[in-house]
Order: sequence, then structure tokens, then C-alpha cells
Amino acid sequence: MEELSFWVGIIASAAFAITGVLAISERGVDLFGVLVLGIITAIGGGTMRDVIMGVPVFWADAPIYIMVAAIASILTFYAESTLSQPQVYKAILYIDGLGAALFAIQGAEKAWHYDFGGSAAAIILGLVTAIGGGLIRDVLAGRKTLLMSYELYAIPVSLGCMLYVLLLNYFPEYAILGSITCILLIFLFRSAAIYWNLTVPAMFISRKN
Repeated sequence: MEELSFWVGIIASAAFAITGVLAISERGVDLFGVLVLGIITAIGGGTMRDVIMGVPVFWADAPIYIMVAAIASILTFYAESTLSQPQVYKAILYIDGLGAALFAIQGAEKAWHYDFGGSAAAIILGLVTAIGGGLIRDVLAGRKTLLMSYELYAIPVSLGCMLYVLLLNYFPEYAILGSITCILLIFLFRSAAIYWNLTVPAMFISRKN
């Protein structure tokens, strides 16, 4: 299970880097900027989580995450026109969704394992792990952040983390099964949003003055 989680995480890191680079491609960023923003997108969330928790950052013992993100960023820079094709980009979004699901539950589980801040912290840090890198990228690139858009991304992640922490509280003996179930639920929710182009319902969006 851990080995599978590791390799899925590696693939997800590459997907995060690719979508991160494509998201800022219209800004005309040079190769160095692409490299920095791609890596930040891939590892930023997990880094924020570990810094908040006061534990060694995850990539210190596994620099392969940075290497994969760097290679994916460079390849995306030179293959932008191909990767931007609708069908290819949509496939990458699905991988990105799976990565977000995996990273969210991993983040929540790590906070829970370290007994850091209780249930609320586990949920928040799960969310931070999944979307933190993208938020940092958007701020640095001067883009509208994920939290300011109507995309159904953070909501599926939040709900999945809440359900997982609920299971840890009341059914800890099913932790492994619960983690797999929550990862799948987040991924399915996110996949539905991608496939049908779903956004946050208007009733949950504040009105502009």
C-alpha cells in the first residue's frame, strides 16, 4: 500500500507541475520561472503542512519529488502546444484530481498521526496539502487563486477530509479502508466536475455589488 501510494504521489507531483506550468503559460514566463512555479505547485502544499506542523519537510528524505516536478516542468515548457490540446489537458486534469485526493488524505493522516491540533487541524492540513501549492503559484503569478474561482476543487477535497477524520474518530479500525474510500470519493467528485464542467452553485456564491 505504501509503495503504491508513493508511486501515485510521484505521478501526481508530475501532474501538479504540468497543470501548474500550463496555468501560467499565458503570462509569458521564462524557463526559470516555469521551473520555480512548477516545483512550487507540486510540493508547496506538503511543504506548508510540514512547516506548520514543525516536522522535517517530506521532500528532504525523498528529493525525487523535486526532480520529477522539475523534469515535468521543463518538458511542459517545450511541449506546451501539445499538452494544451483539449483531450490531453483533460486527461492531465484527471490525474491532477487523483493526486489532489491522495495528497489531501495523506496530509490529514499525517496531522492525525502526529496528534497535531485534533480533528480540525487534520482537515485543514489535508486541504492545505492538496491545494497549497496551487495557491502559492497563483499569488506569485498574479492570477486569481483557486479559492476565488468557482471551480469544484477545494470543496470535494474538504468534504473528503472531513469524512476521513470522522472515520478516524469513530471507526479507527477501518483507517486503511476509510482512506481508500475517501480518496476515491474525492477523485470521483472531482472527475464529475471535470467531465460535466460543474462549478459551485450560484446560491453559494456571494453577489457582486
